[in-house]
Amino acid sequence: MSTRKIRSFEDLDAMKGNVDHVLTLFSGGLDSSYVLKELSQRKLRITALSVDVGEGCQIQDLKEIADFFGADLTIVDAREMFAHEAVAPAIRAQAKYLGMYPVSSSLSRPILAKVAVQVARELGCDAIVHTANQSQNSLRRLNGAIGQLGYSGCYGTPYERSILTRDEKIEVLRQLGLTRFQARGISGDANLWCREFESGSIDNPEGFWVPPSLFEWTRAPETSPKTREIQIDFRAGIPVAIDQQAIDLVPLIAYLNKTVGAYSIGRYSGLEHLEGGQKVLEVREAPAATILMDAYRQIETAVLDAELLREKVAVELLWTREAVEGRWFGPLRQCADAFIRMSSEKVTGTVVYSLRQGAMDLCSIKAPEPLYLTDRDAWEKSLIQDAFAPPARNARAPSEEEVAA
Repeated sequence: MSTRKIRSFEDLDAMKGNVDHVLTLFSGGLDSSYVLKELSQRKLRITALSVDVGEGCQIQDLKEIADFFGADLTIVDAREMFAHEAVAPAIRAQAKYLGMYPVSSSLSRPILAKVAVQVARELGCDAIVHTANQSQNSLRRLNGAIGQLGYSGCYGTPYERSILTRDEKIEVLRQLGLTRFQARGISGDANLWCREFESGSIDNPEGFWVPPSLFEWTRAPETSPKTREIQIDFRAGIPVAIDQQAIDLVPLIAYLNKTVGAYSIGRYSGLEHLEGGQKVLEVREAPAATILMDAYRQIETAVLDAELLREKVAVELLWTREAVEGRWFGPLRQCADAFIRMSSEKVTGTVVYSLRQGAMDLCSIKAPEPLYLTDRDAWEKSLIQDAFAPPARNARAPSEEEVAA
C-alpha cells in the first residue's frame, strides 16, 4: 500500500497482494461484523480479536459470526491490564472530562490498541483494522495509540471515509443470512470502570430522554437498601480493601459498582467534543469511579502539602487532556503520569462513607502520617506555649571566654 493508514473500503482493496494477514478488532456488533464481511470478500486471512476490559464476551455469538466469515477468533481477557495500567492511574489523576464525569473510552482504547499490537506482532499480521467512525472519539484514540506503539503495518478504520447507514449495513448482512442486527437505537460502550451511551433518544442535547432500563449498576433495587457505612482503604495510591477485607482491584471495582450503584450514585450526562470541535451528548454510569476518586482526593488532601496539591491539580488536567486527545502513549502524558505517581506514594489511609439514596456522606478520614489536626484547641495552646515558653531553668550562662569568642 502507498499509505500506512486505512481510511476507506477502497483502502482494503489496495491491501490485496500487499497484506497477507489482517487483525481486526471485533466486538460482535454491527460495524465490526460488517468489516468482517468486507475483509472476507477480499479473500484476506483474518484474525478477529475480541478484548474483554470488563463488559464480558458473548463467546458463542462471537464464534458464530467469525465462523460465518471464515475468520479466526482470538479472545483476550485484559481486565487486569485495564485495571492496573489505565484505571489505577486514572484514579490518581482524578481523570474527569472538564471536571464533569469520569473518562472511560479514553482509558480503554489504549488498552485495546496495546493488545491488538501485541497479538498482531505475535501472529505476524500486516494490518490492524478497527471500526471507529467520524462521530466517535475512539478514531483518534485507537489510531493514536497504535501509531505511538510503533506498529509498522497498515492500520485504521474504513469508516473514516466510507459512510454507510446502519440500515444499509443491516440489509447487506441480512441478505447474506445474518439477521441478528436491529435498527439503530441507543448505542453503548462498557468496561469495568464505566458504562456510557449515545445516539437514539439521547442524540439531541436540546431535548433527550434516558430510558431507565439503560442503567444496570445504578438502577435502584425493588427494595431500597438501608443506609450503610462503607470503608475504603488505600495503600500508596491504590485501593486495597473494602470494609477491612483485602481485595484485588478488579473485583473491588465490581463490588463498588454493585454496592454503591444500588443507591443510584454515579450517573452523569454531559457534552464531549469531537476532533473537529463539534459536541456530542453522552450519558454514563460509574459508581465505583465516583466513590474511589473522591476517596483518593480525601486521603491525598490529608497527607500532601497544599502547594503540591495545587500543582497536581494542574498536572491532572494535562494528564486527562492527553488521554482524551488520543496521546496516551505520548511523552507528555507519561511525564504527567510520573509526577502524579510519585505524589501518590504517601497516599495511604482510610475513608468511611455513609451511603443513602442518591448520596454518599463522608464520615471519616484517617491517615498514618496526616497533616490534619484532630484537636484544634490543644494545637493552638501548644503553639502559644511553645512560642512564649521561658528558657529552661538549668540553662547555663556563657562564660567570659565563650562571650569573647
